[in-house]
Amino acid sequence: MPIKLKDIWPIENVGDYKIHFARNNGHNDPLDVWLENPDNWVDWQSYRPKKHEFNREFIFSLMQFYHEADVWLFGGIFRVLDDHGDRYEVELTNHGEDFIGRLKIFRAYRSMSARVNFENHYDNFEVSEILREPYSGRIFPGYENVHLAFSELATLVQNDRPDWKSALENIKGVYLITDTSTGKRYVGSAYGEQGIWARWGSYVSSGHGWNKDLQELVGDKLDYARENFKFTLLEYQSALTLDASVIERESYWKKVLLTLTPEYGLNQN
Repeated sequence: MPIKLKDIWPIENVGDYKIHFARNNGHNDPLDVWLENPDNWVDWQSYRPKKHEFNREFIFSLMQFYHEADVWLFGGIFRVLDDHGDRYEVELTNHGEDFIGRLKIFRAYRSMSARVNFENHYDNFEVSEILREPYSGRIFPGYENVHLAFSELATLVQNDRPDWKSALENIKGVYLITDTSTGKRYVGSAYGEQGIWARWGSYVSSGHGWNKDLQELVGDKLDYARENFKFTLLEYQSALTLDASVIERESYWKKVLLTLTPEYGLNQN
């Protein structure tokens, strides 16, 4: 039998709250924004649409936990201090602070409205899970399931996630970068003393990994890579594998995925 949120967290004066069901805004997922920098998550509460929607004292903020259907991660309760017309002035309160990044709530919510009255949903909120520690990125899913957005990769690298690092730092392999804005793809590889983890870390810091093929596209605009690049591990091999074998497999994937053709790919050679 599901546990209702109200059974473990009674909240009085529900009419003082608005809920923020934060979802992908066309550029970023709020979950990744919060993981990378909580200060940027505050900006999501400060954003004011044309309509005055945060018209109550408190915001009960939730971010879509996109790894699981209909699950939301609690992002804190904010007090609305002022409405400046073009933005809200808010502050994070200490109410429910122990649940921030730990409380996962189940609620099938399909409406386009992101800012709604708390009392219309509070009774139906179910506790999906309470994590032992604040969420720091998903558990390594296995080599055959490595497919992630740039923003998620950046968070994993910056947090030096031990499960991802140990899995990827000592393997060679071939990977795919997809530019979701154009559909074009780039095939790369990691060999020599550089494992997949270190190779992908260079993309996190530069946006293009110092590949001449990608530098022209990204330049010094890291935001382009952050908003559009997705990484997929195509195949992996042990650190003892000859470099020539990895390079041969890289060439194979370039042919299969047509990444050497200007119409479909970003590889120049």
